[in-house]
Amino acid sequence: MTHYAELASKIVPSIETKRVSPHTIRHTTAVHLLRAGVDINTIRAWLGHVSLDTTHIYAEVDMEMKAKALARVDISDQQATVPQRSLPSLMAFLKAL
Repeated sequence: MTHYAELASKIVPSIETKRVSPHTIRHTTAVHLLRAGVDINTIRAWLGHVSLDTTHIYAEVDMEMKAKALARVDISDQQATVPQRSLPSLMAFLKAL
């Protein structure tokens, strides 16, 4: 364990059992920036990625952000324009994620 990871584990004990590498810190920082609302293109530049496709993986891995986005969608006043099928609706499926 690196010196700084060892120091951090005194405050956050769960770090002690994890492998902390520069990539881990870089990935974690990118996800936190994304959660804070920083534009993905800004994160791309900060990480030094040439392609936005490389950075896009950070947006795809964060299910918590997806759940928060779905929670902000209010469709309660929408009228169904297609007949209901016996299959679960898309919103019910997405809310179950």
